[in-house]
Amino acid sequence: MSKKNNKISDQLVQKAPTSIPALFLPTKILQNSLFANHTHTHTHTHTHTQMALIETYACAPSTERGRGILISGDPKTNSILYCNARSVFIRYLDRPLHVAVYGDHSYPVTVARYSPNGEWIASADVSGIIRIWGTHNDFVLKNEFKVLSGRIDDLQWSPDGLRIVACGDGKGKSFVRAFMWDSGSTVGDFDGHSKRVLSCHFKPTRPFRIASCGEDFLVNFYEGPPFKFKLSHREHANFVNCIRFSPDGSKLISVSSDKKGIIYDAKTGETMGQLSSEDGHTGSIYAVSWSGDGKHVLTVSADKTAKIWEIFEDGTGKVSKTLECSGSGGVEDMLVGCLWQNDHLITVSLSGTINLYSASDPDKQPLCLSGHMKNVNTLTLIESNEKIILSSSFDGSILRWTPGTGHSGKLQRKDSSQIKCLVATKEEIMTSGYDDKVWRISLDQDKAGDAEYIDVGSQPKDLSQAINSPDLAFVSLDSGVVLLKDMQILSNINLGFSVTASVIAPDGSEAIVGGHDGKLHIYSVSGDSLTEEATLEKHRGPISVIRYSPDFSMFASADLNREAVVWDRTSKEVKLNNMLFHTARINCLAWSPNSTMVATGSLDTCVIIYEVGKPASSRITVKNAHPGGVYGLVFIDDCNVASSGEDACIRVWKIVQQ
Repeated sequence: MSKKNNKISDQLVQKAPTSIPALFLPTKILQNSLFANHTHTHTHTHTHTQMALIETYACAPSTERGRGILISGDPKTNSILYCNARSVFIRYLDRPLHVAVYGDHSYPVTVARYSPNGEWIASADVSGIIRIWGTHNDFVLKNEFKVLSGRIDDLQWSPDGLRIVACGDGKGKSFVRAFMWDSGSTVGDFDGHSKRVLSCHFKPTRPFRIASCGEDFLVNFYEGPPFKFKLSHREHANFVNCIRFSPDGSKLISVSSDKKGIIYDAKTGETMGQLSSEDGHTGSIYAVSWSGDGKHVLTVSADKTAKIWEIFEDGTGKVSKTLECSGSGGVEDMLVGCLWQNDHLITVSLSGTINLYSASDPDKQPLCLSGHMKNVNTLTLIESNEKIILSSSFDGSILRWTPGTGHSGKLQRKDSSQIKCLVATKEEIMTSGYDDKVWRISLDQDKAGDAEYIDVGSQPKDLSQAINSPDLAFVSLDSGVVLLKDMQILSNINLGFSVTASVIAPDGSEAIVGGHDGKLHIYSVSGDSLTEEATLEKHRGPISVIRYSPDFSMFASADLNREAVVWDRTSKEVKLNNMLFHTARINCLAWSPNSTMVATGSLDTCVIIYEVGKPASSRITVKNAHPGGVYGLVFIDDCNVASSGEDACIRVWKIVQQ
């Protein structure tokens, strides 16, 4: 079994030494909040607190402009596989919040496929390595093989599940290789390609054939096993992006950046016909997928449409339905991947949005599953008619999530600049990024309205709003702070030390500024001026985050030297110390609505929850909450907390008592 196994689905974390798998937890415990009487729990010495993963808002598949991507699936479990960074994601189409993640690759993963019996998954990465792992028992590793000397672009299992063929960039060596799944021994010789091979496929019936296509505009046929070159076609005039045999093994289709689809006889390899150019694609075709009965194919293109084609016995095809994309019409709506599975028609856009259409009713509005592609660095909660989580990643995308149902839309901004800080109220959000601007964007229900910005002179380090008078905002810069009122600069104050974090009180009367030297400076705010009231010294590293408690009686601070501290706001005394259980810098911090708990998230992948009335050693720790680090935290209520991180996912954890 892999030593650094990162399975996160159905994870349960606790502070007691023994571990109880989540599936054995009493359903009532997961369903009912037992934290309502939180203040009394410390009297029950036999109880202990745990955290159970209840929802995952998965990231989007990684995409690349000008290239198709591969998604695959298992019709029996109605799940799909896709890749993002170094992880493989298993999504269940009938349970969108149930996500399993395999994260044991050392390099970005390019493709993953189920074995024919659904018991194994083979996944490949940019270094040319294929890992074969079980779908059960903590994703136990069966084998790892170095297959190509460069990136693997596609892999396929043979119908009997005994062989795997992979293709990609051979870096001067072979571009295609087939091998036995258990021993790794090569089965055949694949000559005939001179450039990167983008796609390959096993004929699903005997006699076995392998077809491949790539950047040399060629479609090659191999017979076997052991496999050897049979013939080559050069009817395409550009990259051949995808090649697939029909499920009954009678036909083969290739699609290309020359906007054409060509159909071949699967047994002989001879050309039969083409997809009709009438009502055809007007851009590169990136992917193709057959229907289960082999009578239709689904194609996706850079022209932002997906098309269903009827395939006739003579090897010709005509469009029976065009699926228009519902996006904004920008480059991000180009379609780069597709899959026909059971009654689902699945398309993936360049922005990573997964659209689920019904094959039996393609006119029905598709279900959109969207997610972040990059590190999710801010989480915030808006409470209007219902609770909405807003998340942003540094690439500039802002997504909305409804607890219990998941994705509920993307905030379309006119300005798509990168985002570092985000604060929100019911009516508006404020953001700052990696330039000198602070933006204010009005919220009209789920749409972004008018946007305005102000240039504050240098890159903002931190941004906060006075919750009770949201027209007042506080921005920290390298060497000082800026007070904003109605997006106008009230004052720009040089504080004489290097600033790393800041926060303004809910009523705007007080502000706390953290320095690179680890000191906390408390100021009273009057009009456009700050008066220093106190300096607190306890941290031994630059301050990374400061947050007031919701009841305004305390504040918590954390630093890059892995320590957090809870302070009494009135006496300035330390209320909870020895919060030293992270092993790397603390990136984020959040308070529970009832002000009794503080959660911290760190680069060490952990989320730790402390109760203010108990010693720090009685903490609850979620290990490996987000591979690569935790960057966002927000409490949804007193017993549910959401976290986000480097893996571009958002997870909701329930605090339960045992």
